[in-house]
Amino acid sequence: MRVSQFFISTLKEAPSEAELVSHRLMLRAGYIRKLASGLYTWMPLGLRVLRKVENIVREEMDRSGAIELLMPAVQPAELWQETGRWDVFGPQMLKIKDRHDNLFCFGPTHEEVITDIARREVKSYRQLPLNFYQIQTKFRDEVRPRFGVMRAREFVMKDAYSFHAGYESLEQTYRVMHDTYSRIFTRLGLQFRAVAAETGAIGGSGSHEFHVLADSGEDALAFCPASDYAANVELAEAVAPQAAPAAHLEELVKTITPGQKSIEEVAAFLNVAAQQVLKAIAVVDADGNFILLLLRGDHTLNEIKAGKALGEFRFATDDEIQYHMGCRPGYIGPVDATVRILLDRAAAAMSNFVCGANDDGFHYTGANFGRDIHLDEANVHDLRNVVSGDSSPDGKGMLELCRGIEVGHIFQLRTKYSEALNATYLDENGQAQVMEMGCYGIGVSRIVAAAIEQNYDERGITLPAAMAPFQIAIAPIGIKKSEAVRNATEQLYAELTAAGIEVLLDDRDERPGVMFADLELIGIPHRIVIGERGLKQGMVEYQERRAPAAQQIPLQDIAKLVQSKLCD
Repeated sequence: MRVSQFFISTLKEAPSEAELVSHRLMLRAGYIRKLASGLYTWMPLGLRVLRKVENIVREEMDRSGAIELLMPAVQPAELWQETGRWDVFGPQMLKIKDRHDNLFCFGPTHEEVITDIARREVKSYRQLPLNFYQIQTKFRDEVRPRFGVMRAREFVMKDAYSFHAGYESLEQTYRVMHDTYSRIFTRLGLQFRAVAAETGAIGGSGSHEFHVLADSGEDALAFCPASDYAANVELAEAVAPQAAPAAHLEELVKTITPGQKSIEEVAAFLNVAAQQVLKAIAVVDADGNFILLLLRGDHTLNEIKAGKALGEFRFATDDEIQYHMGCRPGYIGPVDATVRILLDRAAAAMSNFVCGANDDGFHYTGANFGRDIHLDEANVHDLRNVVSGDSSPDGKGMLELCRGIEVGHIFQLRTKYSEALNATYLDENGQAQVMEMGCYGIGVSRIVAAAIEQNYDERGITLPAAMAPFQIAIAPIGIKKSEAVRNATEQLYAELTAAGIEVLLDDRDERPGVMFADLELIGIPHRIVIGERGLKQGMVEYQERRAPAAQQIPLQDIAKLVQSKLCD
């Protein structure tokens, strides 16, 4: 492709609202252009990258045995009402009416539509298992669209849905899809990790997320370097510590702590470590019951885990705390408390600790469970987020934490949608049975942004070769002035193109600095510079995008060198 016949529109500076590196670079490189909040046009360069991601996803899905189809983006309300998700999905759903006043939505996902297809088309166990997939535009009305295509309202997604005549079959396909996703992200050249995860709004019994590892990632991940264990921090189990009993129990002393409310303030004032201070969090459950959650001071509450122990809950107001505990927030604690208490495993192992005295301006020191606070093992739960250095739940080492950008998610839906929509099949005995289901999603457009978050430098984008818009760029210096440069350039361009290599020939009459800056910004992994001075010696300049310096290569050898690099 010649630049003169293509469209490249780079910017020296990104708009001020672009926060993430990927958002800034995608705008500067001319990959995308903003139309409205959360809505982006994929420009020619960006579309080439997007299509490469799509192609790899499609090839691996086909290899897995999945069958491609394409479902309508606009879906009737009746299907969503059958499953009860029309209201549950909330304001993320863009609801629209046609001229006949019929209610529809612009699909945020397609569980209802594909299950409707299955209940109409699948009659016998002999037709199962089936795994359908599509690559299609979705719309979710994000409250605060940001970070460019990372969290856009309109996005491209690969979603797949499998149907089975039993759970064993679902498990088998689930493992196939786990392996398929691993191949996809490996082929894309990305550093990624698969982690056990919550099922969230989609539902089901089990799920795994696939994260591209990046410091800018929204999700915290826990993993064990000594084993295969990995999980989203929301789900990672915090193993109960093996704490030795205190050599002696200190005296319980009510100590004045004027104005000291936070864990950090109390610890500093009393000259103790934060892990020796008991954190009390007041919540109210769905029935209106006031409850104290107790954690070690250096730990943070995991609201998903707390929800599993309590059901639906909210944090208590200051007035509710004053009413039930007789003091202001910052001074509440379990000693002599008459409310229900739930205790984190790590907190249960504490001794001689500091806690609120339920009196403004006072804390207890030397507090202990058993003597000062009744400890009921039935109320001990895993309530906290894991931290680096915690024991791995598989018992094979210690946990470490990293950040990740979720780009894929697979679910064992089981019968959540098939039961609601009465998707059944006839078994070997002619009896109607509800189908088991799986769901497997990949954020195709999100992968592009996530890959850039992992692959950039001060000069621009450094995408892996499998995703780059072009494989190699030719930058001729003085092509309009030098016949030797023009002839060598055209000959090399024809040779590489004939070999099936994606070449971008910068045939603009621009200064070398302008050409180099653009080619580095847009993320082409290999560059050849052809100049009259080098040609006099039979040489051209070759440089890999991530290499610190260029190499002088004989013109007659450059085509073979490039082909060998691309093969590598």
